[in-house]
Amino acid sequence: MAKQTPARARMKQPNPPPGVTVIENGSATSPQGFVAGAVFAGIKTPGPGKLDIGILASDRLATVAAMFTRNTVKGAAVIVSQQTSRNPCRGVIVNSGISNTGTGVPGIIDAEEMCALAATQLGDGAHPAEFLVGSTGVIGQVLPMDKVREGTRRIKLSADGGHDFARAIITTDTHPKTIAVRFDADGRTYSMGAVAKGSGMIHPDMATMFCFITTDAAVNRRYLRDALRAAVNDSLNMMSVDGDTSTSDTTALFANGAAGGDVIEAGHPAAPAFEAALRYVCIVTARMLARDGEGAEKLIEVRIEGAANDKEARAAARTVTASPLVKTAVHGNDPNWGRLLMAVGRSYARINVHRARIWLGDIIVYDRGIVAFDRDAASKYLRNEEVLLRVDLAIANATATAWGCDMTPEYVHINSDYTT
Repeated sequence: MAKQTPARARMKQPNPPPGVTVIENGSATSPQGFVAGAVFAGIKTPGPGKLDIGILASDRLATVAAMFTRNTVKGAAVIVSQQTSRNPCRGVIVNSGISNTGTGVPGIIDAEEMCALAATQLGDGAHPAEFLVGSTGVIGQVLPMDKVREGTRRIKLSADGGHDFARAIITTDTHPKTIAVRFDADGRTYSMGAVAKGSGMIHPDMATMFCFITTDAAVNRRYLRDALRAAVNDSLNMMSVDGDTSTSDTTALFANGAAGGDVIEAGHPAAPAFEAALRYVCIVTARMLARDGEGAEKLIEVRIEGAANDKEARAAARTVTASPLVKTAVHGNDPNWGRLLMAVGRSYARINVHRARIWLGDIIVYDRGIVAFDRDAASKYLRNEEVLLRVDLAIANATATAWGCDMTPEYVHINSDYTT
């Protein structure tokens, strides 16, 4: 596993929008009414501070919106959660180390039992059908249910357990990923928290690896679903580490209404503030996931301007972000702008090459054709831990932003011996 670096854990994040305040050391249990806990059950190999099974739950039924992998091979946890997420839920139970994928009907039975174990541990009248379930790790291995049962019974749930839950769901991540914010809406203060994991097998086509979002606002389900999809499409669906889409990708947003107030829905005075907070939380989460890509040393932000429409702008940004040639050039500090031009073209987005422009940071390296530029300065810029690649397609006015990371030899090392 790649060693943790302080830069990954303390990367600078964009400023929150007006009315949104970041909660210091916040987590998914920062909103009112949410509890969590985790233990080491022995699913992962032992190690200092390791946790591998956790529960995140609400003290009351919560409205839930969820998005899942579009990979046609789906883990048992995804299959079960797709059903339970159609109704109000109490929370989610997650294990790491084994993804419970390719395990057939027995795997589904195990996933359903995990939901039952979570309901029992929470108590308070909770029902197994009120829990989502997530499993992440090696494909094609059966869960050691004796360890899962024993471990789940030891989980102690508390309002301070959000950070333990974050540690329990990670695999090759170098550090847990959490964020929480407060936002003011219609004369009331609400909170929103998120926890995520993901380092490899990341090229989302729905949401992302695991991302569980909580809020103490009361929210209409249809509106919650639409708001989540819109936020995800501009954030978690706009990042890539290695071009592979997981069989277990799950993002869920729980709204339990513990802060009181009206039910927020489309057109409600609180809706714009809710959407702004959700979008910010999702963008910060996407950046954290991209920066912590397996073996990564740099965060890459790709901005596409001047595209014909939103669809083409998004396709171009995602393709540049996912390009192995772009990723390796950034790793090697090579200002090879031709790779960006190639990747844009491969996305099938329309581009006017006679009017297009390309920047590495603030350095223009292609300006309506080949131009002379300071290659040493451009190479020096690419040594930064955060790198901006910007392309103007010179067709119309659509824009899109995507995030990724460089590809390093460490990525190969991590994935060449993942199970050995």
